[in-house]
Amino acid sequence: MSRQRYFAYKNRQLHVEDVPVELLAKEVGTPFYCYSTAALTHNYHVLKDALPKSALIAFSVKANGNVAVLKTLGREGAGADVVSGGELQKAIAAGIPADRIVFSGVGKTAEEMRLALSVGIHQFNVESEPELEALSGVAAAMGAKAPVTIRVNPDIDAKTHAKITTGTAETKFGVPWTRARAVYGHAGRLPGIEVVGVDVHIGSQITDLQPFRAAFARVAGLIGDLRRDGHQITRADLGGGLGVSYRHDSEPPDAEAYGRMIAQATSGLDVELIFEPGRLIAATAGVLITRVIYVKEGEARKFLILDAGMNDLMRPALYDAHHDIIPVAQPQPNAPTLRYDVVGPVCETTDSFARDRDLPESKGNDLMAILTAGAYGAVMASAYNARPPAPEVMVNGRQWFVVRPRFTLEALIALDKVPGWLEH
Repeated sequence: MSRQRYFAYKNRQLHVEDVPVELLAKEVGTPFYCYSTAALTHNYHVLKDALPKSALIAFSVKANGNVAVLKTLGREGAGADVVSGGELQKAIAAGIPADRIVFSGVGKTAEEMRLALSVGIHQFNVESEPELEALSGVAAAMGAKAPVTIRVNPDIDAKTHAKITTGTAETKFGVPWTRARAVYGHAGRLPGIEVVGVDVHIGSQITDLQPFRAAFARVAGLIGDLRRDGHQITRADLGGGLGVSYRHDSEPPDAEAYGRMIAQATSGLDVELIFEPGRLIAATAGVLITRVIYVKEGEARKFLILDAGMNDLMRPALYDAHHDIIPVAQPQPNAPTLRYDVVGPVCETTDSFARDRDLPESKGNDLMAILTAGAYGAVMASAYNARPPAPEVMVNGRQWFVVRPRFTLEALIALDKVPGWLEH
């Protein structure tokens, strides 16, 4: 998914659509996230156009849960994939119809199940036998039947980062492939359960289509087996996982090739197809804008110390993830390049965005943009070191709006309550 047209230099200043980043920095302060409406809708439609027309694209709320982002995608026809009661309520607050919402996750509580049943979600993606039994009990007590797909674990190694792999044999997600038919048999006998389909998700940030092809082939075979066992399988939830390009010099995955693979893998199955992309839609639609506090000269290294930290963008510290970083003011063609470690102010060695990164020579107060930060950025932020997380801004053409304000230190401190015995 290309970001070039929505985050581009104009008059030597980086713009998000038609709004100069420097203006936003003056008005909002740094650091802050900025999302492009046009990029979000473009990415959604590139995927939608590549998939069968009847497919439900349920945006993965865990990738970016801002209600303005969800509302933008919901208006384009997207549903939502949620993994908590809070995400479910966010999706509903964004106006996404309940019948376009699927509920995934390994630890659904009875309270969350009741909420989802009461609003009439499209389906539950069940991940274990104990969850299946709990859901049946909750639904039966409500006089309802829960529409269920069971997440099967096809034991496919997607060759992605160990911390975002979900489809191998030993993982907390899904039921083992060897037990899939037995679990479906048990589900079919439970009073509060209506088996409607099969669910699979093998991981995130996958850029090779072969693991998908192998997993979906196994799912197609399972659907045939389950139908022979007497189950009415009308849906196949094929998860998300298709990655994006985080480096300017690498090619993004081909959505059209992905769509062709899907068509081949599901040919003749006669099922509703459901997809749960998050990163693919949101990642390239957002940037994190930050300011250089200091340029520090070490013995053998130069450090750019930014006002954004790992509490704002956790991915580099958690996953060793790469994000391209560019100056907001476009350098001259012959500007000198230096090698920096780009770090944040958090009191942790792991608070680092890049090591040995060649960047145009920078100085204190320069604005920098950390690219491809629209997914798993703001949603993973914390207030570590008593640093309120970065606010979020959305741009639509020449318009912009703060869609999540900066949390003040006063509000942060007010969250802590002092017991009476410390009042005197």
